Amino acid sequence: MRIHADWGAAAWDLPPAARATGPFPRRGFVETWWRHRGRGDVLLAEAEGLLLPLWGDGGVVRIMGEEDLTDYHTPLGRKGLTAFGAALVRALGPGVRVRLDSLPEEVAFPLAGGMAAAGVAAAPVQHEAAAVVDLPEDYDDYLAALRGKDRHEIRRKRRRFVSMLGEPRLEHGPAGFDSFVAMHRAAEGRKGGFMDDAMEAFFGDLLEIDGAVLSVLTGDGEPVAAGIGFEDEDGYYLYNSAYAPEHRDASPGVVLVDRLVAAAIEAGRPRFDFLKGDEAYKYRTGAVARPLFALEAAT
Repeated sequence: MRIHADWGAAAWDLPPAARATGPFPRRGFVETWWRHRGRGDVLLAEAEGLLLPLWGDGGVVRIMGEEDLTDYHTPLGRKGLTAFGAALVRALGPGVRVRLDSLPEEVAFPLAGGMAAAGVAAAPVQHEAAAVVDLPEDYDDYLAALRGKDRHEIRRKRRRFVSMLGEPRLEHGPAGFDSFVAMHRAAEGRKGGFMDDAMEAFFGDLLEIDGAVLSVLTGDGEPVAAGIGFEDEDGYYLYNSAYAPEHRDASPGVVLVDRLVAAAIEAGRPRFDFLKGDEAYKYRTGAVARPLFALEAAT
């Protein structure tokens, strides 16, 4: 194994070991995160057709991308995960604390097995879950698959939105970024303090990576909700959203999600991924949990 800091390494072009993980393991997202949020040392672990971007600080090694901002972690490359886990232990050497978080099951257990084979115990522990909806080819079929109560609630809130704000429309493109930021900052509590100047710059640069899309929901031509997501052949990933609090009675957040799901179906996306978080609304829209695991060990 080679541990280096070469952002131009060819291994960045490898496919993620865990499928349907969006942009999070890829260079565009990782490098953007590092530029805005990173500290310490760049430790790109590469061996036999696999790459795992790590960073080290104060004797602790983690995967690049803090847990609150990065929904999936996985090596790039699809062979030899167990051997990679063992090689990583040997390459890091003794006296290092390792935390690998947000790993789908299909990569967490092989990596842990390799680390165990090298003499380091790191049993996977579930610490989060993503909420994922498998999408049919038709929006009406999607609604029909929901529980009756949930289907009725979506329709009721959409009718109320129309009665208060007119027909909902989705507009896509970076022009709505200022509205997205303003809605965040107008929110109450912790959410309202999330979008500081540094976070605004980070989100703005995320819109430059492949597959990023900003969607703004309008009613009567006025922006009332917005979301940043990512699209690829595996689906649509809803990364972050906000709504105008003065229009909360019209349920703009619910209608935004409904219209994004409809747009994903129309585009032929096979799934809609709400990413991390156990908010009840995700499961009322048909999502099921995808467990994510953390490995912690001391070499």
